[in-house]
Amino acid sequence: MRIKSAEVIVTSPGRNFVTLRITTEDGLVGLGDATLNGRELAVRSYLEDHVLPLIADGDASRIEDTWQYLYRGAYWRRGPVTMAAISAVDTALWDIKAKAAGMPLYQLLGGASRTGALAYGHASGRDVPELLDSVRAHLEAGFRAIRIQTGIPGLDSVYGVANSSAGGGERYDYEPARRAASGSDRPLPAVETWDTRAYLRHLPTVFEAVRAEFGPELPLLHDGHHRMTPIEAARLGKALEPYDLFWLEDATPGEDQAALRLIRQHTTTPLAIGEVFNSVYDYTTLLHERLIDNVRSAVTHAGGVTGMKKLLDLAGVYGIKSGMHGPTDNSPVGMAAALHLDLAVHNFGIQEYMKHSERTLDVFRTSYWFKDGLLHPSDTPGLGVDLDTEAAARFPYQPAYLPVNRLRDGTVHDW
Repeated sequence: MRIKSAEVIVTSPGRNFVTLRITTEDGLVGLGDATLNGRELAVRSYLEDHVLPLIADGDASRIEDTWQYLYRGAYWRRGPVTMAAISAVDTALWDIKAKAAGMPLYQLLGGASRTGALAYGHASGRDVPELLDSVRAHLEAGFRAIRIQTGIPGLDSVYGVANSSAGGGERYDYEPARRAASGSDRPLPAVETWDTRAYLRHLPTVFEAVRAEFGPELPLLHDGHHRMTPIEAARLGKALEPYDLFWLEDATPGEDQAALRLIRQHTTTPLAIGEVFNSVYDYTTLLHERLIDNVRSAVTHAGGVTGMKKLLDLAGVYGIKSGMHGPTDNSPVGMAAALHLDLAVHNFGIQEYMKHSERTLDVFRTSYWFKDGLLHPSDTPGLGVDLDTEAAARFPYQPAYLPVNRLRDGTVHDW
């Protein structure tokens, strides 16, 4: 199976996506997700200028060799742009191989280990009553696990809360990045004010209210968005122990793996981290010392199906489970790839899931399904996702950036 052509498609049906489309000489088409929120054009350039010339006329069946060639062959390894590009090539080649075999990708990965992947949804509110309404809506939609995010008294906008302003008054459901105003070529990132002490005081009262309303059985999750120091995260984890969280996510900035040691010493609240990681090497200390309970990387950013499978296999040695990143800044192609892994790997934990907008689903035709809290990738050969190139062309790229956190004194802060 020789590679006949490869093209990078950037489209913005509600938000920006970068898709690699590889076609073989015998007409098979594979898709890979290379979306990197706020840096989409950097990945497009990396693919078009540096990667696609290397795989032109290559053998589409040599997935592992191609992965190693693209990873080891370049002197400058890793990093989100490089790994998103490798992810796209790798996922597209797996899509082609599964289509050639006439079976869904999960069958090539060893077959199903479960009937479906437990998914969690994103409930949020500017205050507790609005949050409780959001939880009810998610339960009515079929979710059996729910992430809890809330506004903080005294703060106008908090990332991760759907009704918070993203700088232009938009909801956070599908596009948490700020787009350019009418007549402007480029936006500047929205600025949100942050107060960690107010957050630490408020959040335990939120979980107390949620547990009082919905009982002890519902799995609850929370994302700290890297905003805390290790001792602040330890304090929060300890304070949330009575509410039995499924996990506390991204409590501290991901660069300092050793920070998780201090948090682990002070709390039994399960920990998850890794959505900003892009290779197994980012996790080595965390896995060997069992400092986390779930790995949070995305297929889109961690080297594709091959890279993510290597990471999950190593995590499984230490009894650590998956929890793959799955917001709407991964395209439906990336979501489908995650679901095939979810179904196949032994150490599955949970899958993040936000339904894409209707405009996005008009461009990306999906076959995966959600029912009674579980996701399934479907039995369609390959990934089970098609890209309507004519529809994609109707939605040109629009610059957009995630917000920036500043403390009350103006200092730039982690988010």
